[in-house]
Amino acid sequence: MEESGRARRGFLKGLVLAGAAGLLLWKYLVPAGETTKKTLLTVNKSELPARGALVFRESRVAIISEGEELYALSLVCSHLGCTVNVTAKQLVCPCHGSVFNRQGEPLKGPAVDPLRRLQIEDRGDALVVMA
Repeated sequence: MEESGRARRGFLKGLVLAGAAGLLLWKYLVPAGETTKKTLLTVNKSELPARGALVFRESRVAIISEGEELYALSLVCSHLGCTVNVTAKQLVCPCHGSVFNRQGEPLKGPAVDPLRRLQIEDRGDALVVMA
């Protein structure tokens, strides 16, 4: 009788471990579903300058207009996450001195990765910046 109890417990342990291993494998073998985008801010198109940048420090986003090109950059430094400052010619991290050009590419370290470009959706009279 005791022998069958041990065998049953061993079988149940094996079953639980196999189930846990299956769940871990599932996470890596099945592609992740569509992630939902988060709206960071909405801006009226009439507020956008023809050339220049609109800076939203609380949202940590800059919308930059250079002629026909319009894009949004995250103001989160790619080095350690400080909020970068926007000047007329570049973006500068006040924490460790990283410098980025207006396209978000690093010019001076310690940051080596560019600032993240954010998605912009055109919704008629407004632009919505998504992360």
